[in-house]
Amino acid sequence: MDIPLAVLDRSLRHEGQDPADALRRTVRFARRAEGYGYRRFWVSEHHSVPGVAGSAPTVLAAAVAAATSTIRVGTGGVMLPNHRPLVVAEQFGVLGSLFPDRIDMGLGRSLGFTDGIRRALGHGTADAADFGDALAELLRWFEGAQPAYPGVHAVPAEGLRVPAYVLAVDGGADIAAAHGLPLVIGAGRRPEKLLRAVERYRSAFAPSGPEARPYVVVAVAAAVADSAELAADLLLPEAWATVWSRTRGTFPPLARAAEIRSRTLTEREARYLDEARQSQVSGTDEQVAAALGDLVARSGADELLVSLHTPDEDARLESFRRLAELRIPAPGAG
Repeated sequence: MDIPLAVLDRSLRHEGQDPADALRRTVRFARRAEGYGYRRFWVSEHHSVPGVAGSAPTVLAAAVAAATSTIRVGTGGVMLPNHRPLVVAEQFGVLGSLFPDRIDMGLGRSLGFTDGIRRALGHGTADAADFGDALAELLRWFEGAQPAYPGVHAVPAEGLRVPAYVLAVDGGADIAAAHGLPLVIGAGRRPEKLLRAVERYRSAFAPSGPEARPYVVVAVAAAVADSAELAADLLLPEAWATVWSRTRGTFPPLARAAEIRSRTLTEREARYLDEARQSQVSGTDEQVAAALGDLVARSGADELLVSLHTPDEDARLESFRRLAELRIPAPGAG
């Protein structure tokens, strides 16, 4: 049995590209991912980021779900501190009603990137600490049990089953375990940190229902190409945008790999770029299958959530097609 594969698309812009083009590309790509056989297609939430067009994940998820027919669609994720739980329940209630048994509710606790964004979103640093309480309230809206708000109902969410997933950011693994929910965690550049978080999650998991069990989705940036060098180039633009954000305070639209390679990097930029690339997986079909197989074996991952953003759209689609055809054994499968 092979490991299930899912897609995370953050609607990253390319240099010279309009945000609307990035969003339309996400919707088109979802149709291709469905054809390739991916289990899920998730979109994300970012605010006031020049290089990211995806700021309203439930709206974008509706467009993706309308353009597809079988693939599960969700969020990776909605940042709960930015929204009232009732509003989130209503939004996912609408999605779940329009697209039954196809919607996933991925939830995170990240605050805005800067103080200005946080103020514009209407919350302070204390809101992240309230994530567990907000999550519990959100889940209760689907159950209809809301003693703090007598007579108030989350229409049309009440009574619907929309699976919830918790992003492992700032203690998210512990919160996912306490609520008996699936965990989404990045592979990261420090494998031991991933393994500790997953072990802690599994050991503390409190089942929320008779069928609830620990379920770990590991998110990883991966690229497949005819050579290791070509595959690494596909991942370079996003890695460089991460370096730019760490050194200049803003995440820019993606530049092409050739332009990035022509730059003379400072010592600090070179160090950050090396760090950004340590968590990426790239290479030929055989190399990537081996690397992802090792990641699954070490972490016991139940599913992989894969991302790849690059200005070379044809190479990106080809990478996802080839990745979907790889044989990556699930934990315990032989």
